[in-house]
Amino acid sequence: MPTEIHGHRGARGLRPENTLPGFAHALDLGVDAIELDVGLSADGVVVLNHDQTLSPANLTDTAPVRPDDPAYPYVGKRIRDLTLAQLRTVDAGVRPHERFTQTPVPGARIPTLTEACELLAPADVTLSVELKTDPTWPLTEIDDLLTATVDVLKSADLTERTRLLAFDWRVLTTARDNHPEFGRVALYERKTLAAGTKWLAGHPPDDPVSAAATIGATAVSPEHVLTTPALVDQAHAAGLPVIVWTVNTPEDMIRFTKYGVDAIVTDYPDRRP
Repeated sequence: MPTEIHGHRGARGLRPENTLPGFAHALDLGVDAIELDVGLSADGVVVLNHDQTLSPANLTDTAPVRPDDPAYPYVGKRIRDLTLAQLRTVDAGVRPHERFTQTPVPGARIPTLTEACELLAPADVTLSVELKTDPTWPLTEIDDLLTATVDVLKSADLTERTRLLAFDWRVLTTARDNHPEFGRVALYERKTLAAGTKWLAGHPPDDPVSAAATIGATAVSPEHVLTTPALVDQAHAAGLPVIVWTVNTPEDMIRFTKYGVDAIVTDYPDRRP
């Protein structure tokens, strides 16, 4: 089968990340999957954003939700400390990340997962939904985010087309136990494989492919610098597809395709060789 192309945060190099216009553009480019990131607002709404805090790298405050709101400015605050109404005031379309030459989309807002599902459900794409937690989170908060996310995806009838992704592998073990109908992708990078790591749900970092199989992952997604032909062979021997991230040049896309990876995550879906 041909190597799949997954649009990273939509089409991060071309349009504002984790926005509806970005997803629409990625669909126009013919991606096989849309990768997106979710968090939970203070009032329990699943929203899209890469970081646990609102970053000035890609977000801009406009105005407080009410004139005397003590939480304003919102950029720099944690998503889980802000309501949906507060998050909605932030412009997500006018501040391209310095590494990219995005076409700005003034007025693009932080969408909810429900809104993203409404856009993506009619399209023939897979959803790769990354849950943004870290090892400091208690399991109760992981379960809150996971349950709310799964509820939205089920309501949109997208269960069979969705994979749940996480660097914090406790998300995956919880999903395995409570929501086994969803695919589960074990993300990892150099940072999460450091000595003494707490990212891998108690597993040692010396053999992440075997550890991912042990926790019931249905695919592995390693950082590109960790992805070798031997890793791909090991994962395939364990029945695990390999989704490499983030690959932004046609030359590297060709190289990883020759390695036998199953999918490539890219900021630039228009660079498919």
